[in-house]
Amino acid sequence: MSTAVDFQNVDIIFGDQTQQQRAIGMVDKGESREDILAATGAVLGCAGANLAVEEGEISVLMGLSGSGKSTLLRAVNRLNVPTRGKVFVKHEDRMVDVVTCDNRTLRQIRQNRVAMVFQQFALLPWRTVEENVGFGLELAGVPQADRKKRVDEQLALVGLDQWAGKYAHELSGGMQQRVGLARAFATQAPILLMDEPFSALDPLIRTKLQDELLMLQAKLKKTIVFVSHDLEEALKIGNKITIMEGGRIVQTGAPEEIVLNPADDYVREFIANVNPLSVLTAWNVMRDKRDLADAGGDGWLWLDRRETTRFKVDPDGLVAAAERNGHPALWTSCDDNETLPPDAPRVYWAKPGTSLKTVMRAMQRSHTAPVALFDEQSRFVGAIGIQDVLHAMVRRA
Repeated sequence: MSTAVDFQNVDIIFGDQTQQQRAIGMVDKGESREDILAATGAVLGCAGANLAVEEGEISVLMGLSGSGKSTLLRAVNRLNVPTRGKVFVKHEDRMVDVVTCDNRTLRQIRQNRVAMVFQQFALLPWRTVEENVGFGLELAGVPQADRKKRVDEQLALVGLDQWAGKYAHELSGGMQQRVGLARAFATQAPILLMDEPFSALDPLIRTKLQDELLMLQAKLKKTIVFVSHDLEEALKIGNKITIMEGGRIVQTGAPEEIVLNPADDYVREFIANVNPLSVLTAWNVMRDKRDLADAGGDGWLWLDRRETTRFKVDPDGLVAAAERNGHPALWTSCDDNETLPPDAPRVYWAKPGTSLKTVMRAMQRSHTAPVALFDEQSRFVGAIGIQDVLHAMVRRA
């Protein structure tokens, strides 16, 4: 995996040149946005931002209103011009600094590399759905036949092919945002900037569009920089989350890292009401196979601390046999929703990336039986018992 966007020591300060120069010295001293405004009249958008966004990931910038997340996002296509620092964007197999590149290169990046989806849809009311989707292609000079083909493909992708001839006012809010997505996809730009695209929608529609975005991303594998003030949304869609406060990055990490190891009180307050089951995976809770107790020698290990379930592992890490409560047990995937009778001798299995919620549901169905974890090569890597889950919840609290 390679880097698609790289922010390096980015400061964005709004004001005239004199105000900006005076403010830079205060930024270097760590002064607050309020103090900088009072002393110089300049507004600090963001300061000292360092962040690498990898190809194919959804990187979420989040924070309270005024934290600097949208300001930083708009530096990717130079809608906001950094006062200091570099913003590299992958273009033609090389990294180009959009802060210093010439106008021709910047135009190419805006037309071919980076597309944007706005919060307020930004649809032209006098154009039909298909005309809105093809607007960027029209501006780029794409021939009409090619333009129609790409527009039709993208409308089908977002489920709006039957609405091609309609106007924006004839569509619901969620459908209008789908048009915005189709317009961005139609440019075939590998990088999408999404500035709170779902925040103006009703909760149920917002949830549905989040699910649809994840399904589309599984097919298209775009690089997405997504701005949100909703932590649940960020945890749901983000491969990486960056939390900002007062124009500065406070913490960056995978969703489970943010939840398990908040960097400071600000982040801790942010995650205070988050249900950890929606974020944590089996990997975050499991005990490594090396930590499991011996269950009689000859490769047998206890899967749980209560010693209800054991199995035998061969030298290659593959499981040769399993027993629960002294009886041979059958293996069942955690994704199997079958409810088992109390005397059914089965052991559930999962992969390290399986959500903890799925693991716990399996435990419930099997009357708190432990869960074994296997990697992509079917090798045993660890286990989760009910006490491991409880320890994780206590640690999180």
